[in-house]
Amino acid sequence: MTALIFDVDGTLAETEELHRRAFNEAFAAEGLGWHWDEYRYKDLLAVTGGKERMHHFIERETIALKEPAESLVPRLHAAKTALYARAVEAGALDLRDGILDLVTAAKAAGVRLAIATTTTRGNVEALLANTPLGAAASFEVMVCGDEVRAKKPAPDVYRRALELLALDASQALAVEDTANGLAAATAAGLRCVVVPSRYSRDEDFAGAELVLERLGAPQAVLRLLTA
Repeated sequence: MTALIFDVDGTLAETEELHRRAFNEAFAAEGLGWHWDEYRYKDLLAVTGGKERMHHFIERETIALKEPAESLVPRLHAAKTALYARAVEAGALDLRDGILDLVTAAKAAGVRLAIATTTTRGNVEALLANTPLGAAASFEVMVCGDEVRAKKPAPDVYRRALELLALDASQALAVEDTANGLAAATAAGLRCVVVPSRYSRDEDFAGAELVLERLGAPQAVLRLLTA
């Protein structure tokens, strides 16, 4: 096996709480009476993609809007993305334990690095630019949710990443934090290591190659590349 393909939100860093706060700030700035507390947000995370999550919320709560959701949701999402990026630039985000060690060790061992995520490219770039990961890791391939037809748990981002890497699924290992991400990786034929995050700890990870409470030393993951 020659490549590691990483999810981003919840995997590289515990980003979801920062996303939740940015959503609420965007809602307040728009004058909406919406507020996603932690319990509601955890439930909404079953829907991947920020715009998709808002559409689902509007439909499920049968919210009467003053304008079509088709115009409101993209504007809210753009505002939320800007708020999130500003918070990341201000240093509000830390990498998950063990991520920096894993990517550094993988790079030193000649393992190729890639990203397959449902988040936007801007969010990924903000994370890489404002954490030590950007300097330590050279991600050869980055595939984001808006660049494929269907988001996780569909396998599209992983299949596209494998295509750009010119690798078969047997030559790569996915690193994820959610059941949706695990489903996407395995549907693409990848073995997957899961490191559950704050909002996904009680999900079902049956089918994972390995489930770790935290990454710790990188050897446990790197050994799987040659297993």
